[in-house]
Amino acid sequence: MQENKPFLIIGLGNPGAQYAHTRHNVGFMAIDALVGDGAVWRLEKQALTTTENINGRKVIFVKPQTFMNNSGVSVGALVSFYKIPIENVTVIHDDMDLGVGVLREKVGGGSAGHNGIKSIDSAIGREYRRIRIGIGHPRDFDVRIDPADWVLGRFTDKELEIINNSISLIKLF
Repeated sequence: MQENKPFLIIGLGNPGAQYAHTRHNVGFMAIDALVGDGAVWRLEKQALTTTENINGRKVIFVKPQTFMNNSGVSVGALVSFYKIPIENVTVIHDDMDLGVGVLREKVGGGSAGHNGIKSIDSAIGREYRRIRIGIGHPRDFDVRIDPADWVLGRFTDKELEIINNSISLIKLF
């Protein structure tokens, strides 16, 4: 980490009320929880951003507005504009291969088929920090549904409780 440079904390999701609280929008949900209700959002580089000072660090929270599959467009533009080193970038996103609410963190690696991650990888490279939040897979619930429909589905009340608890455990630094 380069302490003298801003940090970019990105939550992945899809814009629009129809996608709120869907499994694919768990990154947006995490960002909203991390910044709280008093955040002032502005639109820049095809993303909603808000800036905070956390322990002397400038932190820019981001919710791309390009839809999931094109997240790299806004992320790449923000990284370039603010001259943010890749090690100061964190992406929070859903992961179907993890059980509901399971948190995993890593730096770099493959996309595991996640189109938002693929888009970001092509825009800035792969060596950024990732916080993955498990949303479960339909096979875990004996549900026969296309995975694309699964991620766009809404959490049950119990799943949402688990997800919110997991989000509260996220450590930014």
